[in-house]
Amino acid sequence: MVVLFDKFNLPESIIEVIFSTNQQRAVAKLLIEYFKQNGGMLTRQQMSTFANTLHFGLIFKSKVKIPWASQNKPITYNKRQFYDRIITPMKSMGMINYNMFDKKYYLGGDFKEQMVILGDLFDAEVAKERMDVELKFLSHEEVQKLQETPADKDDEDEK
Repeated sequence: MVVLFDKFNLPESIIEVIFSTNQQRAVAKLLIEYFKQNGGMLTRQQMSTFANTLHFGLIFKSKVKIPWASQNKPITYNKRQFYDRIITPMKSMGMINYNMFDKKYYLGGDFKEQMVILGDLFDAEVAKERMDVELKFLSHEEVQKLQETPADKDDEDEK
């Protein structure tokens, strides 16, 4: 998953950074709320029930407005896509964990620690020695000339 953001215009919710569509944001937000209602833990059966309910249409009532969803309108989301586009990214980024021994999902993994590791990776990249690469910037005419040269001619030159 690719996460792109503008540090000068960070949204208020991490959900907006991680998920690209309003539908994904609504589903992820409702899933997090469902986790919170269940003490931060869901069994496989509860997760399956949530996914099936979404598949056929979930209607929710909330005292607080959820920006990406409207109340009294069912939110539908394909069950397979729910696991592929919501659960899998959240698991791989450490937002939720699945314990295979007790077969339960847990909210709040090591997401924050992973973000620190990403920062450390960037620092390590900056600290690396300069590569021995010569960069040559071409003029517009040189680029056009290269584009006009048939690829086959380059292959013949190598032989």
